[in-house]
Amino acid sequence: MGFKDFQLKIAKTLRLRNFLAKEEGYKKRETNNGKRLSWMMPITHGYYVAEEKPLGGGAPPQTPQNNQVECDKVVVQREQVEEQEWWFYGVFDTRIGGGVTKYLQTHLFDDNLNESQMKKRSKETLKKAHLHAKAKVRETEQLEKIWNMGSASAIVINGEKLILANMGEYKVVVCKDGEAFEINRRQQHTTKSHWSHKLFPVVVKCLPKGRTASDSGKGAAANKPSKSSELAVGSERIDRDIEFVILASPGIWEVMKQQEAVNLIRHLEDPQEAAECLAKEALARRSKSNVSCLIIRFE
Repeated sequence: MGFKDFQLKIAKTLRLRNFLAKEEGYKKRETNNGKRLSWMMPITHGYYVAEEKPLGGGAPPQTPQNNQVECDKVVVQREQVEEQEWWFYGVFDTRIGGGVTKYLQTHLFDDNLNESQMKKRSKETLKKAHLHAKAKVRETEQLEKIWNMGSASAIVINGEKLILANMGEYKVVVCKDGEAFEINRRQQHTTKSHWSHKLFPVVVKCLPKGRTASDSGKGAAANKPSKSSELAVGSERIDRDIEFVILASPGIWEVMKQQEAVNLIRHLEDPQEAAECLAKEALARRSKSNVSCLIIRFE
């Protein structure tokens, strides 16, 4: 091999190394920014709904007609939109679960929208779905019977973005690097979309001190809507710090705090095992309300 050939070989080797170094630097910057491609981040889920237990051993099933509540409705739905994968998850009061799901199917998934249009409309459509379903129930039931109606739902867009909503004593809790966050109802009117304006660390209770969700049926004041009965909607990109999301009914939150729930299941990689663990712990603590939960885990 001549001297010129040797120089050419050295030059090619250096260019290859520079190219690989740039690629590696690019990948590191992407990782440092917390961005992950959807195909690199599998999404798994698991849910658990405690079977209804008759009161007093022989009481009839609870129904909306006698001002009680049936078992919750859990929804898991996958949609393929062009090159994107969409997941819709929900834990609902049975009175509105069907209405929310039907509205989303009609006005979002089956509305012949492209990827960009769906992304832009997803948050507003989820909000309208809850309001529409709640309004439909109001047409057939008295106000004092629906004030405590609730839901917790999430849309995962291609493993990149979260759209979250909760109403009533149903809650969505996000585990972000081991810390529990929930949608901040106090800042729902802000026009900013940064995470800190939509979710906040869980440090306060929604119910007054000394009162639990199981006490909600006691006294005339219990029929008055509270701040926690309002609909709250939030959104944010999914980064490497987001580990999992909990959607759960009042039966979970009346016996444990949000951070406590996160700590209880954080070490469980299987979301089905985590959901069962969370629900059974609530039952062991003698929760008096419906016990249902759904866990979405991001690998």
